[in-house]
Amino acid sequence: MRYYLSIGSNLGKREENINAAVRLLNETAGKVLRISSFYYSEPWGFVSDNLFCNIALCLESDLSPESLLAATQAIERQLGRTEKTEGGHYCDRLIDIDLLQCFDTSVSENAPTLSEGKEIIVDTPTLTLPHPLMHQRDFVLIPLAEIVSA
Repeated sequence: MRYYLSIGSNLGKREENINAAVRLLNETAGKVLRISSFYYSEPWGFVSDNLFCNIALCLESDLSPESLLAATQAIERQLGRTEKTEGGHYCDRLIDIDLLQCFDTSVSENAPTLSEGKEIIVDTPTLTLPHPLMHQRDFVLIPLAEIVSA
């Protein structure tokens, strides 16, 4: 499977937090194929004095989408992530890893947008792929466009 992920941080040493997440993904979840440049932006969905640093990456993995989600959540916890929200609202965080899209690379006929294989659609209570809000977020789209066009 080929996955596209977004990683962000707006607390602590943001770039180091992201690099640690990339290293752990490469060690535990699959092979990182491409990584975007750092992209800095205002928080999305809440107000904070802390700018976000974000990247997008492409990961080759044998994990199912649900297993990769569990792996990314374990990495977030390992790096000090607590909650994604406070009282149901977004908040500052050390690390945030979002699954954006998944493609089955064993299927190449009628490949969708990224010519990566057949796009996998997931709609469960814990995971939705493609990510339902990615098209609204420049901090996702700009880094993603960088690695897709690479």
